[in-house]
Amino acid sequence: MGVHVVIGFGPAGAATARLLVEKGRSVRVVTRSGRPAEPGIEQVALDAAVPERLAEAAQGATALYNCASPPYHHWARDWPPLAASVNHAAEQTGAVLVLLGNLYGYGPVEGELTEDLPLAATGTKGRIRADIWEQALSLHEKGRIRVAEVRASDFFGPGVTDGGHLASRVVPRLLEGKPVSVLGDPDAPHSWTYLPDVARTLIEVAERESAWGRAWHVPTVPPLSTREMTGRLAGQARVRPVPVRRLPSAALRVASLVSPLLRELQEVRYQFDRPFVMDSSAYREAFGADATPLDHQLAATVDWWRARLARA
Repeated sequence: MGVHVVIGFGPAGAATARLLVEKGRSVRVVTRSGRPAEPGIEQVALDAAVPERLAEAAQGATALYNCASPPYHHWARDWPPLAASVNHAAEQTGAVLVLLGNLYGYGPVEGELTEDLPLAATGTKGRIRADIWEQALSLHEKGRIRVAEVRASDFFGPGVTDGGHLASRVVPRLLEGKPVSVLGDPDAPHSWTYLPDVARTLIEVAERESAWGRAWHVPTVPPLSTREMTGRLAGQARVRPVPVRRLPSAALRVASLVSPLLRELQEVRYQFDRPFVMDSSAYREAFGADATPLDHQLAATVDWWRARLARA
């Protein structure tokens, strides 16, 4: 059995690599700076955007999982060479490639998001995500690579920190009894994808040939607003609910002057200003797998944050 190569070791890459180890797979992780050793994980330090180096590191691979993501404000510069390099590695090694994607490529949509919708985004980030998939799918259709894409909504759970809308800006504050300020309408229904379900889906798609050549939405529980999710997290933590307030537009504009992340989020504000609901029934029907029950998601998230804050 070949090695499973995970590119990137952010929350999703780390969760995927560790789940592969639990499943008894041989795992190699590729990151730019390298990572501390972990049992069962071979760590390789290199720039994944350099095609020859990535292809060499991927030799002997059964599957490649692209969980990398450049800094948010450098997507236009950094994503195209990275995506091309990953496609090159898949072609050179013959390994199946599974891309971790998101929902940006659809752009604003009325109603639920399904995998058969066109990738009609016009913003920079949406077009980048759409182009990554369309280029990989074109290579698949030409028989040069084997690929699938796994798309998640905003994810949360153990391991998700600064990049999550239900993470460092929410859980530590509610545990301290402090008000929470959020992007967009706190009462708009929103799909939240649990990080361990992302890792499980990536692996299941990689190991099922019938899943290749298309995109899949990660199994996700029915939508809840940011206010509802914050209240449920507080209930799980056995603390009083805290006020959940919309971050005022003026404050957001000021914060964007010093925060590249907030500045770049302006393009996808629509996801939080109105209902943003992802349908994952296609995966459930094809794989017979559903999302982790919400109560378990909440309990694991609260426990992880409490342990993290206790170590701080």
